Amino acid sequence: MAKKNARPRAAVGFRAHSGWAAVVVVGGKFASPLVIDRRRVEIADAQIPGSKQPFHAAEGLPFKEAQRLIQRCTDSTDSLAERALRALVGAVEEKGYRVVGCGLLLASGRALPDLAAILASHALIHTAEGEMFREALVKASERCGLAVTKVRARELFETAAAVSGTAADTIQRRLAELGRPLGPPWTQDQKLATLAGLLALTSSPGQ
Repeated sequence: MAKKNARPRAAVGFRAHSGWAAVVVVGGKFASPLVIDRRRVEIADAQIPGSKQPFHAAEGLPFKEAQRLIQRCTDSTDSLAERALRALVGAVEEKGYRVVGCGLLLASGRALPDLAAILASHALIHTAEGEMFREALVKASERCGLAVTKVRARELFETAAAVSGTAADTIQRRLAELGRPLGPPWTQDQKLATLAGLLALTSSPGQ
């Protein structure tokens, strides 16, 4: 156990989209972060029509058919997310790190009504799809035994500043500088995923 815990710690940061997620594995500290891995993971099964936007695909279907389609897509996405995370954790551990947690960006956190009400509202359809893919990443993290740190996207920099004792504009500058030697892709997706990962690294046990 001592040998295992002697390995440097790392955490995974996610920014989810419809059917995929930007993922960055980060180590170090807020003042000197280290990007260990970054990738795009696909969490929608291309073999299932409508899997990238299942609630859109279900809109207009008879209700029972809509339920079946959404459940099939949810089950498939859950499986793909877990498979992708296990592969990522394995790759990071092969580099000598110990993955201790995952950070995930949330939307507004608005509670969703039942499926019938969701399918009757185009705005809620968008919300439900985002929630489905984010929840798949949460379940994957939990099934891999990793603590999940959740933070609303609009509160991310404020939270990071409070946790790190560093001004938000300084954090933004460091994130931009971090990506220069790495090269593309280093978009807002990677920057925010990195920050989510750093929050997970800070809040996960075993520092």
